[in-house]
Amino acid sequence: MTDWSRVEALSPPKLTELFAADPERVSRFSVDVAGIHFDFSKTHLDAEALAAFDALAKSANMAAKRDALFAGDKVNTSEDRAVTHVAERGEGAEEDSAKAAQLHARMRALIDAIEGEALGPVRHILHIGIGGSALGPELLVDALGRDTDRYDVAVVSNIDGVALEEVFDAFDPQATLVVVASKTFTTTETLQNAGSALAWLAEDGVEDPYGRVIALTAAPEKAIEWGVDETRVLPFADSVGGRYSLWSSIGFPAAIALGWDAFAELLEGAAEMDRHFKLTASHENAPVLAAFADLFYTQVRHAETRATFAYDERLRLLPSYLQQLEMESNGKGVTSDGVALDRPSAPITWGGVGTDAQHAVFQLLHQGTHLVPVEFVAVVEGGDALAEAHHSALLLNAFAQGAALMAGRANPDDPQRAYPGDRPSTTLLLDQLDPRTLGALIAFYEHRTFVSGALLGINPFDQFGVELGKEMAKAAGEGGGDFDASTRDLIHRAFAD
Repeated sequence: MTDWSRVEALSPPKLTELFAADPERVSRFSVDVAGIHFDFSKTHLDAEALAAFDALAKSANMAAKRDALFAGDKVNTSEDRAVTHVAERGEGAEEDSAKAAQLHARMRALIDAIEGEALGPVRHILHIGIGGSALGPELLVDALGRDTDRYDVAVVSNIDGVALEEVFDAFDPQATLVVVASKTFTTTETLQNAGSALAWLAEDGVEDPYGRVIALTAAPEKAIEWGVDETRVLPFADSVGGRYSLWSSIGFPAAIALGWDAFAELLEGAAEMDRHFKLTASHENAPVLAAFADLFYTQVRHAETRATFAYDERLRLLPSYLQQLEMESNGKGVTSDGVALDRPSAPITWGGVGTDAQHAVFQLLHQGTHLVPVEFVAVVEGGDALAEAHHSALLLNAFAQGAALMAGRANPDDPQRAYPGDRPSTTLLLDQLDPRTLGALIAFYEHRTFVSGALLGINPFDQFGVELGKEMAKAAGEGGGDFDASTRDLIHRAFAD
């Protein structure tokens, strides 16, 4: 039984008092790994808190759960399967890593064929998926592909036809490859969008629309049955979950847009973080320490949300990516044993891009009544060729916001202009934004999420919560379903003749 008593009894002093009491606090409460500086000194964690969480981790068998993940054991107990995204980076069980390497080689061979124009001249890649089959590839291409002219890549996930039409208007169908990404190859939204893309190709006179399709799936037989040529199906293991799948063939649009060498560097950066997480003691382990901070604020300070702000335009999609990673993984109401969870699970993850967010939501962060732990993500080396003043101003804003949240400002004469302060933040400062460092950053977040789930007793690798609404939508589309009066009225109003 996991013992939370020491954690729940924690009552550390204010942040300014922690800094005053320990001149070495910054060095003690920060970690450098894989080109990333993780500063958690502006959290309320202190030596007592770290000891309490370390004891909690031992009572939750966190180290054994971590080892089981890397060993390829069936840690996804509700679906009776292993979880092998670390094997995609070469850090899983030997057999799993070897299989992943073979599938990567198959993907690279297809990319070589496309670059050699074996499939005809290609300029555009239309990637169709949803959830993890779209968010990861889109993040990679948007973050790293702005300076490449290899291929135009568009990622479409929404069933709203407006999203597809925007791509149809921009792309030449005669020079477009349609990539259909679905783990089961039964995802309703993805297959409907794919069908519309095939119709678009046919309408423009493409002689063999199915010959312009590449399938990324863990169910290759379903893709072949749907009409994709076997040589253009890129499989991945069914033990790779959707939100952890960008390292597999789901990363195809990034690999072709950025080039294979960049994709290989992405994998190696993630592998470096894997080794750090697997081999480093908890008091120096960045993902473990980040999870300790997260759990302190949800379990002790009862914070219901956590905000991430990317102070780099290239990482503008990171908050959306983290929403799925964290809330789909740990947004559960029962433990892996099927027992009702007796404490808060994942916080609501949200965020935005600095400095835009400063003029929108930071009012609440500084003066509102909600406690919201904040994470700043910034990059030392800018991504633009403008005057240095732009990037300097961006970084200084990120650092100053963290300082202001902690310090606050009293104003006895005008409470409306007072800042209470003592509001926590962490900072992830990347040396540069390249494939290797981005791979390490994403793996950091994956392992952080895993640790939180392990300490809560949650299985972070299933996602049954996404199913009910989709089942009911399908039933409604087929004219069935037992709906409440409000839903029946809405359906009637939308579809009545």
